[in-house]
Amino acid sequence: MSPQPRKILLGVTGGIAAYKSPDLVRRLMEHGAEVQVVMSRGAQQFVTALTFQAVSGRTVRTDLFDAAAEAAMGHIELARWADEIIVAPATAEFIARLAHGFADDLLATICLATTARITLAPAMNRQMWANAATQANVQILKDRGVRMLGPASGEQACGEVGVGRMLEPAQIADEVFTTRGGAGPLHGLKVVVTAGPTREAIDPVRFISNRSSGKMGYAVAQAAREAGAEVVLVSGPVQIPTPRGVERVEVESAEQMLDEVRRNLVGTHIFISAAAVSDYRAHQVAGEKIKKTSDTMELSLARAPDVLATISRSESPPFLVGFAAETEHVERNALAKLTGKNLDMIAANKVGAGLAFDKDENALTVYWPNGGKRELAFTSKLALARQLVEVIAERYQASNKTRSFTTKSKSPAHAS
Repeated sequence: MSPQPRKILLGVTGGIAAYKSPDLVRRLMEHGAEVQVVMSRGAQQFVTALTFQAVSGRTVRTDLFDAAAEAAMGHIELARWADEIIVAPATAEFIARLAHGFADDLLATICLATTARITLAPAMNRQMWANAATQANVQILKDRGVRMLGPASGEQACGEVGVGRMLEPAQIADEVFTTRGGAGPLHGLKVVVTAGPTREAIDPVRFISNRSSGKMGYAVAQAAREAGAEVVLVSGPVQIPTPRGVERVEVESAEQMLDEVRRNLVGTHIFISAAAVSDYRAHQVAGEKIKKTSDTMELSLARAPDVLATISRSESPPFLVGFAAETEHVERNALAKLTGKNLDMIAANKVGAGLAFDKDENALTVYWPNGGKRELAFTSKLALARQLVEVIAERYQASNKTRSFTTKSKSPAHAS
């Protein structure tokens, strides 16, 4: 099984869709990849090399006969450097040259000299795509193992409508990294993730909740799916699209979340508890809306079910990953939770004062038993989730917990 691509050579050829390629660089880098851009002569008529250099942080290569670069056989060095080569956009002309083995510019030469996987994202007029010559060339490349992503159907720059549009950058990046044919580090594993807040009813119109947006949990679910896992996402009430390929189960209260987690844990290898589950619920829920009859009101609270603690106390728990969102003493509180709930890992971060909740960025410190620790620096939550999933995969493989959850928990534990 091949690993996730970390070094991607992005080839850009001369089509109008080249204006989307700088965004593709950014999307690939969000997945943790290094991106080296190689531009054809035609591509430079649409987008400048300086643009790609700014977004990639690397000098763009354009010329096969660059004396400085080729002094050390630079095209061979690039061909060996890449884990994957992506050409986006791939024009009809480039597809034809690659199919017939032309090596008359830097990009084509690298494609012939590499052993890395080659992926093309075609972009051209709909008639050019439908042309028999283009389709024959595409079939030649497919037979050689070259992957085609797209093209999509829609309105084109020429004003026509049909098949020929380059896929959107986010979709290309997702296709490159999602499961990779089942080769991700979590391939063959079932992962259950909880995300978002829970709501505990006070009466038919009021509830107790918290400020969790669910963004981190949804990012973790997406990252686990990208890593090849079968993912079930048990979600509290949030307004976030379901990650592609993830099964979503919606709940509201802590008790409902526990019920759905237990129901979905059969066959599960890893349980990631990223939800901000309510610690308390109303001792008695009013059947009708509570009327305003005085200046004060007392509300009696009872302990809500602790989802993670319940699963950790089951007869045969899966590999357990918790989250600790703390306003103070982050490490001390996280380690206490790691030990107290018998977890395999815990990801901790500081919250409050504008940190973490409902933000698009975060940072985490990951702890595991026997003093293990990993710092994950401040970045977007999706990039952070991908790093976290890598650590989870490493620790899961290093652990002895290769069994899956097969027995039902005896009774809910309400420990904190």
